[in-house]
Amino acid sequence: MPQTKPEHQMATTKTATRLTPPAPTSRQAALLWDPPGLVAGVDEAGRGPLAGPVVAAAVILDDLNPIDGLNDSKKLTERRREQLFLEIKAKALCFSIAQASVQEIDEINILQATMLAMQRAVAGLRLKPVKALVDGNKIPMLDVMAEAIVQGDARVNCIAAASILAKVTRDHYMCDLHEQLPQYGFASHKGYGTKAHLDALRMVGACEHHRRSFSPVMLLHAAATGQVLA
Repeated sequence: MPQTKPEHQMATTKTATRLTPPAPTSRQAALLWDPPGLVAGVDEAGRGPLAGPVVAAAVILDDLNPIDGLNDSKKLTERRREQLFLEIKAKALCFSIAQASVQEIDEINILQATMLAMQRAVAGLRLKPVKALVDGNKIPMLDVMAEAIVQGDARVNCIAAASILAKVTRDHYMCDLHEQLPQYGFASHKGYGTKAHLDALRMVGACEHHRRSFSPVMLLHAAATGQVLA
């Protein structure tokens, strides 16, 4: 199985046999004032696909070394994402990229696995922020103050940077996976449930990188093996 190339600032992940799901919380409400200090942007990539891990990134940008063109990674071309990916890693004060595995997704569900990946990303930062700005409406349990920002990847530069790191890292992972399992077409759809991907699942069945807890995979696997789902 292809592995994400190690980064000196990447969070180390270990898959436990049994995990206690990290409960998302909304108690870490924003204050009316923000304390001075470093702020990290946090975002994820890969909640929706039928295969592959969910990847999260945390980024602390350098105000003295700005990056032009940051935006929600989904609104950028692949070429522009790749350019910004390198620029963010070169210019950010620090960053951390982490993941939750397919096995963890199937064991604790995709939402909890996403929170786990975000926790790992923030914990892997070389510098500790005073606050984390998290894309979306849910916050993982962190040891720093945190605030959820809906559509933050299009509104806040450090979240946009995290979005780009997470997506490009995951896309690279799926392209590497394609080299081992070209029959699924991972390089083109990155694990999402496209017609081509579903057709491949019907023809050759699911592999170890597919999320068996996701309904399309579960149903196709059951049909292929003659299982009767309750």
